[in-house]
Parts: sequence; structure tokens; C-alpha cells
Amino acid sequence: MKLIEVFIERTLFASRWLLTPMYLGMTLLLVLFAVKFFQELIHLAPHILEMAETDLILVALALIDLTLVANLIIMVIISGYENFVSRIDLDEKAEKLSWVGKLDSGTLKLKVAASIVAISSIHLLKAFMNTSKTDTSTLMWLVIIHMTFVVSALLLAWLDKMAFRHDH
Repeated sequence: MKLIEVFIERTLFASRWLLTPMYLGMTLLLVLFAVKFFQELIHLAPHILEMAETDLILVALALIDLTLVANLIIMVIISGYENFVSRIDLDEKAEKLSWVGKLDSGTLKLKVAASIVAISSIHLLKAFMNTSKTDTSTLMWLVIIHMTFVVSALLLAWLDKMAFRHDH
């Protein structure tokens, strides 16, 4: 019976490696975001002199949005891999990110929630800057959805703080 238990436990522990192809897929997704970013930038270049300031701000917000999502993808890839698959062993001389190895799954959830709020804020700002093309009902729903994200992030942070207090 003990042999079966050991086999099951080792199999379950080894199953974490099934996440690796997902993290590699997210790396491919990051490449696609970079392609889209530069596609938007190249598309902008020929029109820059004729473009209104508001339109330039909207394009800038779209590029910031893509960058924030890319940052989120990197955080999930690196900290997810570190937390659930294997420690990333970098050479002593290798470039290091200050947060690598410091984001547990709870902190990662908070960072994801904060990123979603930031991305939602950008979408909301874009809609407000483009009110001539956005109907009132759509604006109302965007505000409701954004506030839902804000409240969810605050509740998640509060629950994390309460769990931290309880553990210590």
C-alpha cells in the first residue's frame, strides 16, 4: 500500500511540469503582443503629422494597454513557473528582476487584479475621450464593469491582508 501512495504522490508532484507548455504558450502570446504593438506603431507613423492630438492620445493609450497586458503576461509566466514548477536558477552574473522569487500566488493574484483595474481604466479613459462615438448606455456599462473590477481588487487585497494577519 505504501508503494502505491508513494507512486501517486510522486506522480502528482511531477504533474506540475504539465504547466510548462502553458507558460511557453504564454511566451508565444507575448511575442504576438509585441508584433501587434509594433504594427500599431508603424501604422501610426505615416499619419502622425495629420493626426489630431486626441487621436494620438487614443493611440498612445492603446499602446500602453498592450504594454500593461504584456507586463501581466511576464509576471504570470515567471512567477507562475517559479511558484508552481521550478525555481529559475540564473547565473550570478545574469540580469535579475527585483521581484523574481518574491511573488507568491497571493501576491500574484493582487498584481493581476491591479493590472486588470489599470487596463480597465485605460479602456474607460479611451471611451470618455471618444464620447462622440460612444453612446451613454455603453459608457454606463463601462463604468459599472470598471467599478466591479475595482471593488473585486479591493476585496481581494482585503482578504489577502486578513489571511496574512491570521497566518502571523
